[in-house]
Amino acid sequence: MRIFKKAAILLLTAGLLLPVLAQSQDLLTLEEATRLGLQHNYDIRIADRQDDIASNNVTLGNAGFLPSVDGRATRTFSENNSRQEFPTGPDRVRSGASSNNLNYSVNLNWVIFDGLGMFINLERLKTIERSGNLLTKETIENTVANIAASYYEVVRQAYKMQAIQDAIAISEARVEIAQAQYEVGMSAKVEILRAQVDFNADQSELLLQQETLRNVKINLNQLLGRDPNIDFNVTDTIIVDNSIQLGGAATTLYASNPLLQRLDLERQLAQLDVKAIRASRFPVIGLTSAYNFNRSEAEPLNEFQARFNQNRGYNYGLTVSLPIFNGFNINRQAQNARINRETTNLEYQREENRLQADLARAYSQYTSRLKLLDLEEINVQLAQENANIALERYRLGLLTAIELREAQRNELVASNRLIDIRYQAKTSEIELKRLTSSLLQSN
Repeated sequence: MRIFKKAAILLLTAGLLLPVLAQSQDLLTLEEATRLGLQHNYDIRIADRQDDIASNNVTLGNAGFLPSVDGRATRTFSENNSRQEFPTGPDRVRSGASSNNLNYSVNLNWVIFDGLGMFINLERLKTIERSGNLLTKETIENTVANIAASYYEVVRQAYKMQAIQDAIAISEARVEIAQAQYEVGMSAKVEILRAQVDFNADQSELLLQQETLRNVKINLNQLLGRDPNIDFNVTDTIIVDNSIQLGGAATTLYASNPLLQRLDLERQLAQLDVKAIRASRFPVIGLTSAYNFNRSEAEPLNEFQARFNQNRGYNYGLTVSLPIFNGFNINRQAQNARINRETTNLEYQREENRLQADLARAYSQYTSRLKLLDLEEINVQLAQENANIALERYRLGLLTAIELREAQRNELVASNRLIDIRYQAKTSEIELKRLTSSLLQSN
């Protein structure tokens, strides 16, 4: 019994110190969590780097509008031994004849017409850039949705822990009542033992709930890209926006959803591929020009060989290339491009259908949970009142321990069911806003 009293005192002390410990921890609001996630989340940072690459690729040079200029230079040295035999004169033998050669040039190549392929390439690069922007936006929205859901999961688990602590308070009062009744001879010791067992079971449930709360905090810290061991407090309420209408949500689905917009850009890219294949049938006209310099010095082997030779000058001209026959590959590529265009249309329609289904499911759960919220709030009030009355009746000896325990568990179940439904309603709201790209505005 003394051990139990010490445990009760420790638990009561911990309960009294809990507000003080909570004040020492930082309060993390949803807005602050969102801000941290946007700054430090690794998925967002990676998507942002990919977006920078797509933006850097949108240049006239990458599209093929600008010429290419190359400079080349060579310098060679040689040393030769030679032997020459003549039918009318003496043989000539030369050892260590040295020579050197210097050559450099500047070459220009400029495609001035390729069937408008360079314009198609530029439009393609711009479309890829827009697609990258939408991918970053989609990543941000998904991350913000995950942060919000994870944040409210912490709120839910913290609320459940508070509900267990309220149940422990009833179990503690029950033990004290059973002890007092036993001391005056109104109750048997078995009632104290039963009360202690239930009290210990509630403590065990509290410890498990504390572990769950720590884990969901770690998950949120991971999404925020910070140390998973950072402890924090969250707001103790979940406020559900009950003003969302399906008609308005469906209207903004097609206009704002970044995934649908990206798939629409994929259709545009497929159409550009068809145009690019068509452009490859036209001739390619290019401008070429070069400046060349060549100088050579050599020890002459005979009187007809120059000791010094130098040439410099430039040239320019046009080149025209026309595809005549390449094994029907252009026709094959054109057919594949048209098939790919039809495929992207089907992918867009498939995703559009899936998003409509997701929106309908999320809205169905949203409206259902809103209706359940009012009912469960009333049930919690009734369960709390019933538990308080049961405790007083048990104190007066008008109620059995089993009936008190049942009232206590009913209150705990009702409280957990309420927070679960409120959390489900909130996650449905988050999903609706994510699908319609209104989550960032609401946060």
